[in-house]
Amino acid sequence: MDFIYSIILGIVQGFTEFLPISSSGHLIIAHDVLGWGFIDNLSFDVALHVGTLVALLFFFWSDIIRYIVAFAKSFAKWEIRNNLDQRLAWFIFIGSIPAGIFGFAFEGFIEEKLRNPWLVVVLLITVGLLFLLFERIFSKSRELEVMSFKGALAIGFAQVLALMPGVSRSGITILAGLACGLKRQAAARFSFLLSIPVVGGAGLKKMIDVIQANIPANEWLVLAVGAVSSAAVGFYVIKYLLRYLNSHSLNIFAYYRFILGAVIIVYLLIR
Repeated sequence: MDFIYSIILGIVQGFTEFLPISSSGHLIIAHDVLGWGFIDNLSFDVALHVGTLVALLFFFWSDIIRYIVAFAKSFAKWEIRNNLDQRLAWFIFIGSIPAGIFGFAFEGFIEEKLRNPWLVVVLLITVGLLFLLFERIFSKSRELEVMSFKGALAIGFAQVLALMPGVSRSGITILAGLACGLKRQAAARFSFLLSIPVVGGAGLKKMIDVIQANIPANEWLVLAVGAVSSAAVGFYVIKYLLRYLNSHSLNIFAYYRFILGAVIIVYLLIR
């Protein structure tokens, strides 16, 4: 049962980390519903997030290498105005700073006070409403090539809001991209690239904490199974979500968030 549970939550994480429907919100509810106590929830969530980080690294491997090289070359020859790779590399660096700072400073508060199913419900519905609103009012006509420094910083600050379970990192940063006039697919692509440094840094810090907790060897195997299933599912979700957003709106995800919020409300009232 432990391995089945691990695979199920890995699949949930792989789907919900990249779809704009909040992975942390789903995991909080899943833990609450399934009531599994073999490994503490936070340690298991760390393993699942490592899995989705691996999915990001595999999917964007060539982009990551290209931007790292461009970032390094910018210190020898600054060509940010005419070199798109340099510009995007610096935008990713700058956009990662706000969430990195806030995540480090408020990690304890977030874990202790914000992992609340009722808060998840409120944020699921609120961000869903923003999906419908932003789809109506913003032009969605620009590619990443014309994104500005201010736009990258705005998306970076939007990523701070994703520290609250129920918001969705991809959802809130895609919304910020739409507000900057980006096409849906361009906003999603930048959202995924922007998440790599923050998710990687946070995952590394929490993994050190998990290692120091002296988890038994048999529990590590369960964590590994969850991470692998999360990585496998996450890779294909990235691939098909980018394809989907090329010609479809975010409305379906808004409706899903409304339905999920209603289901959670009913569950919380009758449990």
